[in-house]
Amino acid sequence: MTAGDGYDVRSLAITMRSGALIGSHRHAWGQLDFAISGVMRVSTTNATWLTPATKAIWLPANVEHRIDVQGKVAMRTLYLAPDRADPLPGEPVTLEVEPLLRALILHIVRRGMLAPDRPEDNRLAGVLVDLVGEARRRDLRLPLPGDPRARVAAKRLQDAVGETLDLAVLAKDSGASLRTLQRIFPRETGLTLEAWRQKARLIDAMARLASGERVMATALDSGYQSVGGFIEAFSRQFGVTPDRYRAAAR
Repeated sequence: MTAGDGYDVRSLAITMRSGALIGSHRHAWGQLDFAISGVMRVSTTNATWLTPATKAIWLPANVEHRIDVQGKVAMRTLYLAPDRADPLPGEPVTLEVEPLLRALILHIVRRGMLAPDRPEDNRLAGVLVDLVGEARRRDLRLPLPGDPRARVAAKRLQDAVGETLDLAVLAKDSGASLRTLQRIFPRETGLTLEAWRQKARLIDAMARLASGERVMATALDSGYQSVGGFIEAFSRQFGVTPDRYRAAAR
């Protein structure tokens, strides 16, 4: 797929089993990834995004990334030629997929590709860019530290959000002291170690709720001892209660 090949938008529909991996790669075109079901974890060199079924991730051209699959994922991807994608964000971002954008993505996937010399295709591509550009952004980005010890700790925290592992033990297992990690995380991610852990838990919780898990089970699976504490933290982070988010996602 190269720029100037005669198309504005190309598409891909693929279903992947839980645990599948699309290894590190990049595209010359911008990429909109949307999962009808399941959860995608999209990772770049310096951040990771968890993308549940009600969200999509926009990846500008030439951003190296990998995709890990949680649950059975029916992924629908649109690739936008550089000229067509020019008005869209220049960095990866998670977007809210409202019903109109969802329907348009699926419609374009069924068409396969859009050519600018066909008026109907040109109109569809223009509406797509408008809707993606106007879609509400969601802060589901977890910045990754560059320090190898902090990177090990971050991976452990993200892979096992429900663990109640003491942070001092986590630091020791990562080859650093707790004080060292507490200095590294704010410097390299903009979040304290404790805040990074909480954000990882809440993003994971959003994905669980979108998959239909109940609030109490989600709270416990995400490492919270108190459902009330979980509801308060979730509402503060995302501006909606877990119950309302779960109902809207379903």
